[in-house]
Amino acid sequence: MSDEIYEQLAAALDRLPNGFPRTPSGVEIPLLKKIYTPEEAWLASQLSGEVERLEAIAERTGLARKEAQSRLVQMVRRGLIWFDRHDGKLWFRLAPFVVGAYEAQLENLDHELAHLVERYFADGGAAGIMGPEPALHRVVPAQGAVDPEWILPYDDVRAILLASKSFWLRDCICRVQQERLGKPCRFPTRVCLSFSSSEPTPGPDSITQQDALAVLDQAEEVGLVHTVSNVMKGIGYVCNCCGCCCGILRGITEFGIENSVAHAAYYAVIDPDECQGCGICVDRCQVHAIAEEGGVAVVQRERCIGCGLCVTGCPNDVPRLQRKPEAEIVPPPADFAAWEHERRVNRGLSA
Repeated sequence: MSDEIYEQLAAALDRLPNGFPRTPSGVEIPLLKKIYTPEEAWLASQLSGEVERLEAIAERTGLARKEAQSRLVQMVRRGLIWFDRHDGKLWFRLAPFVVGAYEAQLENLDHELAHLVERYFADGGAAGIMGPEPALHRVVPAQGAVDPEWILPYDDVRAILLASKSFWLRDCICRVQQERLGKPCRFPTRVCLSFSSSEPTPGPDSITQQDALAVLDQAEEVGLVHTVSNVMKGIGYVCNCCGCCCGILRGITEFGIENSVAHAAYYAVIDPDECQGCGICVDRCQVHAIAEEGGVAVVQRERCIGCGLCVTGCPNDVPRLQRKPEAEIVPPPADFAAWEHERRVNRGLSA
């Protein structure tokens, strides 16, 4: 009976646009058991990606309204369910596994859960979640790496932060997971930014706008890639990613998923006649798109994600970001609703 509940939950998660594919080993079932109690798994499996009023969920599940609200709110606090409040009503929907429930597991991420997640990604979970288009995340270039005349509004990460009011800073779930596996990262862990246009409220993870901008600067200085949700409007977080730990970039470096992240609208160019062969850009490239050949750095354009870290890190100002031809630029979906629609269609979940 217990496994049947989790089978139903796995199916519900896979019906979401983000996906939660089954694997040959079936490791996703113990993974879900580690995160959801049986009661949570049952209630979550009754939800979908469509927001529903509390009253509708209570009636469909046979729960008293007060009990349904208590259980749903507790699951919201644990990141398993998303909610909204409008028209004086509470509305709920099932949170996807990635990006969603998994990222909320910082307090629960012990050695066992870290191994279950790793096995799930390696056994096909990563390909099933990160392979479909549009990608979950997209790359935004480092500040100052792009000619100001070329920078697109949704690529200007500093401007996005300056337009926000509330800011939070948390540990990177991916680096914490790898640390639990005995693979500590050389990059800082506390670099995951989230933000909103709402008025700030004090909290343990709250930071100021100035602090948030400083985190951006620090991430670029050490050589981390900025990635955000793959939309034009409604961006609420910036992940600062490395190719050794972060699942999105490991899609490229380890799992063979070339488009696991949406590339920026730019690509790096290095003039061999100017390159001094210092190797800094080779070390800073998180997806191994730059290699040394004949004593100079050479960019593999098809692998370049357009992050600009080679530009900001070169002491000789040799690399530059070139804007792609218009035919090669794929604008992100307008907002999250448009992203989910495109993803459903591409995954065959709707017409």
